[in-house]
Amino acid sequence: MSAERVEEVKEAAEAGVATAGGAVETQAAAAGLTYYPIAPGVRLNVRSGPATSYPIVKVLPEGTRVPIFCQSPGTSVTGPYGTTNIWDNIADSQFVSDAYVRTGSDGYIAPRCD
Repeated sequence: MSAERVEEVKEAAEAGVATAGGAVETQAAAAGLTYYPIAPGVRLNVRSGPATSYPIVKVLPEGTRVPIFCQSPGTSVTGPYGTTNIWDNIADSQFVSDAYVRTGSDGYIAPRCD
């Protein structure tokens, strides 16, 4: 594994997301978390809140899978999985539009964020 790939997996573990390699996903499965894939070929912006007006805190690489801890309404976004105002909380103060996450549902699949 290259040093760059090791760093990517380490950062993913710290952020609570799984990369295509699945290192974090294996640990999460033991914890009972479900991880959802982001749309193929997409590098997804992660924002500090549930709207496009929030700053981008990082960008997820292609092939990433994310947990969804809670969901929140926010600005409407159109993506590969439709148009929605649902935003998925994937880690502390980290949100992605549900329009880019394959959850298998057009509605809420997790509790609403407080």
